[in-house]
Amino acid sequence: MKKVLQGAILFFVIFLSLFIGVKDLDGQLFFKGEQQLIFFATRLPRTISLLVAGSTLSVCGLVMQQLTQNKFVSSTTAGTMDSARLGILVVMLFLPDAPLLLRSGVAFLFAFLGTLLFLQLTRFLPGKNQMMVPLVGVMFGNIIGSMATFFAYQFELVQNMSSWLQGNFATVMRGSYELLYLAVPLLGVIYYFAYHFTVAGMGEDLAQNLGLNYRRVQYLGLGLVALASSLVLIMVGTVPFIGVIVPNLVSLRYGDQMKNTLGLTAWLGSVFLIACDILARVVIPPYEIPVSVIVGALGSVLFIFLLVRRQQV
Repeated sequence: MKKVLQGAILFFVIFLSLFIGVKDLDGQLFFKGEQQLIFFATRLPRTISLLVAGSTLSVCGLVMQQLTQNKFVSSTTAGTMDSARLGILVVMLFLPDAPLLLRSGVAFLFAFLGTLLFLQLTRFLPGKNQMMVPLVGVMFGNIIGSMATFFAYQFELVQNMSSWLQGNFATVMRGSYELLYLAVPLLGVIYYFAYHFTVAGMGEDLAQNLGLNYRRVQYLGLGLVALASSLVLIMVGTVPFIGVIVPNLVSLRYGDQMKNTLGLTAWLGSVFLIACDILARVVIPPYEIPVSVIVGALGSVLFIFLLVRRQQV
C-alpha cells in the first residue's frame, strides 16, 4: 500500500511538472505542432532531469553521511561541488572548446580530489561534535569557491560561470541534458554496494573485523559521489541542502540500513525537487525563480528542524 501511495505521489508531481508553465498545454497535446514541440523539447526533458537530479543528489548525500558517520555531510557541505566548480573553471580557462564529456571528466577529478582532501581534514577534528565536520566542510568549500571566483574575476568569466552553475532547470532542453542519464547506472552501482557502505558507516575497526576493505569501499563511495555530483553540476548547476535534508528525513522514520532506505531517499529527493521547481514556476508568473533559491529557502528551514531534532534525541 505504501508503494502504491508513493507511486501516486510521484506520478502527481510529474504530471504537474509536465503541464504547468508559461505556456498552457491542453488535452490536444499530441495533435498540435506547437504544443508537441513545447512538451517534447522542454517540459519532458525538464521533468526527467528533475527526477534524476533529485534522486542522485539525495542518494549521494546518503552515501556521504554513511562514509563520514555524520548526518550533516553531503556533497554541498564537504567541498565536493565547489571542487567540481573549480575544475570546470580550469577547463573554461585552458580548454574553452572542450567537449562536454571532457568537462565532466575534469570536474569529476577535481571533485574526487577535493573530497579526499576534506576527509583528511576531518581526521584532525573531534569525532563527537557532529556539527564540526559540516562546518569545516562549508569553510573548506568556501575557500575553494573563493579561489574559483578570484580567477573567474581575473579572466572575466564570473557571469558565465555563475549563470551556468546556478541551479536552474528552465534552460534544460532536448539535446542538452542527456549526459545526466549516466547518473542512473551510478545509482544502480550504489544500490549494489549499499550493504558495504552501511558496514563502512559503522567505523573502520568494526568494518575490518567483518572482513571489509574499509579504504577500498570508502574510495569507491567517494568516487561514485564525485562522479554523480559532477554530472548534476554540469547539467543543471548547484542545488543546495537536498543531499542533507532528504536522507535525514528518511532515516528519522526508517533507520540507517541503506538497502532499506536508498529507494525511499531517491523517491523523496525526486518528489521534493520537482515540487520545488513547480513552486518556482508559479510564485511570480510568467517569470521563474531559480529552483536553487526555493530549495535553499525550504532546505534551510528543514535543516534547522533536523538540527534541533538531533540535539533533542
